[in-house]
Amino acid sequence: MSALPKEEIKVVEYPDSDGELMADNTEQFNWIVEIKESLELIFAEDQNVFVAGDLLWYPVKGDNKTRVAPDVLVAFGRTKGRRGSYKQWEEDGIAPQVVFEVLSPGNTLKEMIKKWKFYERYGVEEYYVIDPDHKNVDGWIRSKTRPEEMEVIEEISGWVSPRLQIRFEIEDGEIKLYRPDGNLFESYVEVARKRDEERNRAEQAEREKEEALARLQQMSEKLKALGIELEPS
Repeated sequence: MSALPKEEIKVVEYPDSDGELMADNTEQFNWIVEIKESLELIFAEDQNVFVAGDLLWYPVKGDNKTRVAPDVLVAFGRTKGRRGSYKQWEEDGIAPQVVFEVLSPGNTLKEMIKKWKFYERYGVEEYYVIDPDHKNVDGWIRSKTRPEEMEVIEEISGWVSPRLQIRFEIEDGEIKLYRPDGNLFESYVEVARKRDEERNRAEQAEREKEEALARLQQMSEKLKALGIELEPS
């Protein structure tokens, strides 16, 4: 009697790319990078906050069709480090708590509704949509009374994210995001410029200190030549 054939084990592949472009234009790309890098800076000292941009998130093991790549995602309780994708079952079952999407002219209403439903279904706590062209931000937060649903944030200007502690403002028709320390989100170029200015000021102060000491030394030598000794202070 022949043995029964062993059950075939199906290996599921989880691609690291969905083949979609990260951004459609330079403004959308700049917003994505600025949000991602600013959040990285805010949580730089916390090894258990993972921030990523344009990373595929697979919420269901064995299902490689159910996936989305938020423009920016933040996962609290997950360590920093390289990932090809965010497989939730390998992350202690923790869904990203905060996601950002930055709109471009290529985004459709159908696409954004689909993403909203995805984030609501799979446990996102806070969802923010930045619209650079119309200078607008929409936000949703997990309902306390109906945890299976997300509810709209009625007034986004002045809103402080419960998880991120960043503040959203619409000022003079412009979108502005403020870090927990009250400073504005900044691009890498702005951060680098300020760093260079700080270094230049420090170097200038050191040069001025050395020049003052040299002048003092010259004065001391001239006084000695006149037979005058300076008393040590």
